Formats: sequence, structure tokens, C-alpha cells
Amino acid sequence: MLQEVVEGKWIASFRRALQLNGIGKGSQIAVVAETQSRPVLSQLCGLALYELGAHYSTIVLPTPAQTAPVPVKSTGASNAIQHMRHVVEALKHVEVIVDVTVEGLIHAEEWPEIEAAGVRLFTICNEHPEILERTEPRAELGPKVQLGIDMLNAAKEMRVSSKAGTDLIINIQDAPCGGTPGFSTSPGGVAHWPGGLCLCFPAEGAVNGRIVMAPGDMNLTFKSYLHHPIDLTIEKDFITHIGGDNLDADLFREYLAAWDDPVAYGMSHVGWGMNPRARWESMALYDKRDVQGTEFRAWAGNFLWSTGSNQYAGRFTLGHFDLPMRACTISLDGTPVVIDGVLQGELA
Repeated sequence: MLQEVVEGKWIASFRRALQLNGIGKGSQIAVVAETQSRPVLSQLCGLALYELGAHYSTIVLPTPAQTAPVPVKSTGASNAIQHMRHVVEALKHVEVIVDVTVEGLIHAEEWPEIEAAGVRLFTICNEHPEILERTEPRAELGPKVQLGIDMLNAAKEMRVSSKAGTDLIINIQDAPCGGTPGFSTSPGGVAHWPGGLCLCFPAEGAVNGRIVMAPGDMNLTFKSYLHHPIDLTIEKDFITHIGGDNLDADLFREYLAAWDDPVAYGMSHVGWGMNPRARWESMALYDKRDVQGTEFRAWAGNFLWSTGSNQYAGRFTLGHFDLPMRACTISLDGTPVVIDGVLQGELA
């Protein structure tokens, strides 16, 4: 297990990441944490913001009581604010929220109201600082991520295939598209660190086909690699069959069933990773408590799909899987953007 202490090199890394997010002398900043946040992340934020000359305060919220039937991990939907009006109103009057809550505020129920005030959100994911240091946002990734987002916006269909048997067709016409290189300076912008993904939220009934997850693909809720295949049938956005006579398939089935909620079986977002500094193999080198799993959503050339909430299709649930896969081919309107897990053309 790595030690969670303040290191000078991590202060410098945080300072550079904050600067890429447009934070400098006089910037009005709120650091939002909760009682179960990693203390070292709040400390590094404070020291880096002080060096930058920002005007900042730290709001520490109590981590709420658990209500879910199973553990909830890596959702991006922190419920720490608990709709407290004084917190929401305070956050509407800063330039940037630096978010170090456990799950992150990207999909929090309160975020749309705060976003409408023009506030930017920079989520520093609940990773050990060593992981953040290695995946530090770089300016040169910005144009490539934007190109991928533009390609998604222009496309009508995404098709995903693999030698393992995946054959998925997704109607992405008019689907909300986004992503982040790990920084944003636009009003209402959202970024997270580790960053580097392009994704979209398909409309209702837009996803059909087969997904075969192979050994080495990842389940980020479980923070584990698959050792056996899982064969999934997708019909009109929903998983209708989970095949596989093995532990990985059993765990997948049991976790989804525990929610007793049909929406947990729905598709949330689809896309691919763009970050060359994010590494597929690195989870083998860390204890589970050191990682949140965001790095593995972003490794360059993965196919990332998720189950659970898709607000653009009118579906909401706390049940959530992020499922990055290797060696897939992703095409937009017949043009490959990823071939066998390798980014193509100007995306590479």
C-alpha cells in the first residue's frame, strides 16, 4: 500500500493541473470534500491553490449513510451535498469547484443547477496521488479529444466488433457527446483527472447487439480484470441475457439483480479512451484502496461502455458498471476510429 502523505512533486503536479483548468491569481475556488475523502487530496489542493494565489475555501460535507443494497463504487454521482440549499447557493458563486468527493460530482443531482450558473467543475478522482501524477493532464491531449468529440457529433452510427464475438450497433444520431482531456476553461465546463475520453449517451432504444467481454477486460465497480468471458445480449438498450458459466458472469448477474431495478440493466454511455499515459496493466500493481479506476476508463484505444443512469434517455439508478474492453474495433459511419484496440489517424 502506498503512503498518503504530501510530497513536493505532487504539489507541483496539482498546481500544473489547476493552471490548465484556468485557475490562477485571484480565481474564486471552492474545494468540495466529504468526511470519507482522501485527506491528502484536499491538502494538495489547498497548497497548490495557495501557490497560485487563488482565493479558495474548503467545504467538507458529512459522507451520507448508505442506502443501496450493495456497495456503490466509481459512479461520478456523489450524494454528499444532500440538496442542502446553503451549499448549492454557495457553489453557484465561485468560478471553479475543485471536487475531491469520493464518488465525484459529475453526475450529482445538484450539478445541473450549479452548472447553469456558469461554474466549472474539476473533479480530482479518488485515486492515490501517485496515479494522478502519472496521468497528469497535458495540454497536447486537448485537440485530440476535441477531434474525437467532433467525430462523434458528426456521426449517425457507431459499430463495435471484436475477435471475441462483440457485434454492437448503436444509433448515435443527435446523441449528446462529450469527453475531457482532463481540463476545461469554458463556462459550465466539466473535467476530471485522470482524463482522456470521448463518449456519448445514446437515446432511448438506440443500442442493439452482442457484447463479449474477454479475459483481461475490466469491471471497474469490482476493480478487477475478468478471468473468464461474459456474453451479453443487448436489445433496445437493455441487457436481456448474461451468458457465462463462471465466477465473473455470476458476479455480474448477482450485482445487477441486487438492485431489483430494471434500469440497472440499461446502457448508459459508450465511447473510447484517449490517454496514452493511462495504462491497462497498472491495476495489477496497486491495492484496491489505492485506486478509483478512472485511469482504466481512459487508456488509449479501449472501448468503454457502462450500465446504469442515462439522463438523456430518461433513466436513473445508482446501479452502475464501467466496463472498459481491449482489442475492439470501433467505427463511426463505417470509418474506423479504433482498430483492434489501437487509435487511428489523427486520434493516435
